[in-house]
Amino acid sequence: KEHRWNETIELFREGMPLRRHRSLFKNYECCFKASEAVDWLHKLLRCNQNFGPEVTRNQTIQLLKKFLKNHVIEDIKGRWGKEDFEDDGHFYRFPPSSPLKPYPTRPPYRKEVIKFPDWNIPEAGTSQEHIPVKPLMMNSEMWFKRHSIAIGEVPACRLVHRQDLTQANIEERWKSMTLSHLQKVLGLDSLEEILDTKLVNPKHIIHNVYNVNKQGIVILEDKTKELPHWVLSAMKCLANWPSCSDLKQPTYLGFERDVFKTIADYYGQMKEPLLTFYLFDVFVSVLGLLQKNKKAIEALRVSCLLLPPENRKKLQLLMKMMARISLNKDLPPLCDTAGTRTLMVQAFSRCILCSRDEVDLDELLAAKLVTFLMDNCQEILNVPSSLQTVIEEHVVHLRRVQIKYADADTDTTLPVPSFCRQISTDEFEYQRVNGSQEPLAALLEEITMNKEISVKDKKKKLKQFQKSYPEVYKERFPTPESEAVLFPEKNKQKPQLLMWALKKPFQPFQRTRSFRM
Repeated sequence: KEHRWNETIELFREGMPLRRHRSLFKNYECCFKASEAVDWLHKLLRCNQNFGPEVTRNQTIQLLKKFLKNHVIEDIKGRWGKEDFEDDGHFYRFPPSSPLKPYPTRPPYRKEVIKFPDWNIPEAGTSQEHIPVKPLMMNSEMWFKRHSIAIGEVPACRLVHRQDLTQANIEERWKSMTLSHLQKVLGLDSLEEILDTKLVNPKHIIHNVYNVNKQGIVILEDKTKELPHWVLSAMKCLANWPSCSDLKQPTYLGFERDVFKTIADYYGQMKEPLLTFYLFDVFVSVLGLLQKNKKAIEALRVSCLLLPPENRKKLQLLMKMMARISLNKDLPPLCDTAGTRTLMVQAFSRCILCSRDEVDLDELLAAKLVTFLMDNCQEILNVPSSLQTVIEEHVVHLRRVQIKYADADTDTTLPVPSFCRQISTDEFEYQRVNGSQEPLAALLEEITMNKEISVKDKKKKLKQFQKSYPEVYKERFPTPESEAVLFPEKNKQKPQLLMWALKKPFQPFQRTRSFRM
């Protein structure tokens, strides 16, 4: 955060044009007009990859107010410390002293990866609560391939029975492997620059993965941490507008604005943002990946798993409402001065992301991240199934009986987590197609060949499938003709008599005859 603050100030000081200005019969050297500063800084922020074209002129003015308060700039009489900067003709200048913030001291840098804990030593007082684990089936042929020797005789070996994994062992596995994956997606050598890993609670990760309903929304065990019923009813009202089934009282002119204000006031009074203070630097780090859409989505999916369950649920419901409101053309305008989409970002950015000291570039960073969250909330706030599968299979492996050969000091069958193994582009493409599209293609074929459903239902299902998975659908039905084969009634020809009757009145125009001189 301090790095972006200092970088913005340096660019502003180096690039802002300075001229001589005259005010009250007196000349002032090396200064600039307030409106000129807004123009120049607004253009800078919109072109900067850390902020982007979504930055508004009003947000630029708010940043200049903070510059004046923190003595990045001062008026021509040397006054600063207040946020009274306006987009007008007043003159300002840069102070001679450096306004840059010192970077926080951190421990010496060490290039390291997340270390897995020693699961062989159970901790005292740990519980044995059961966590669902995906079973891994292995037939005799697979077992033979894994443990046989290609050349020569099989040496003497013995079975090694694993100790039972405790709840604490499994939780540490989830934590270490989740953080390792996050570190890899962010492209960092270490997470210590952006996250105190001691604050990460593995119970939160496990709860967010397994305790969800069919829509992927977190289910809370402590019902006192749920959204109040009146807030949830208000959110459903605007999300489903104009169908407000939860509200029985009659509506009135401006009713939807009052409902929106109720929701905004509730989220605005929270003491800590939904993405928490301790994860602020993690989410800000994702901003550099926004141009790489898929990487940014994956980084946010994993980062959101670290949230307390109550925060994750409130975020899921809020983002779902914001996305639906932004696309709802039937909803009357909720504000006279801003569009609905802009209003959503302005109203809820601070309650989603801000730092503990709540200064500097928080508002601009939050607006950019919240816009991306709102546009991709369905993908981001779902459980990353690939990571879940990797961890579950790893835990199953640790519980399995192993074969240990004579004179072998290490367990040769312990697999490296799959997300840590680098693969080629061709192998990735093969896994992507065969791992995701093949099951979808099989599902499409099942719908196509199903003779038990009516034509109407089949058309409906195919339309839904085409909307959700257009690439798979196009592979199966590349042309309209290939799709029409399923419904031959569309190709019925009209009776020849009817066609002849339609053509008959136009016969005089079809005759060709040369004129004689």
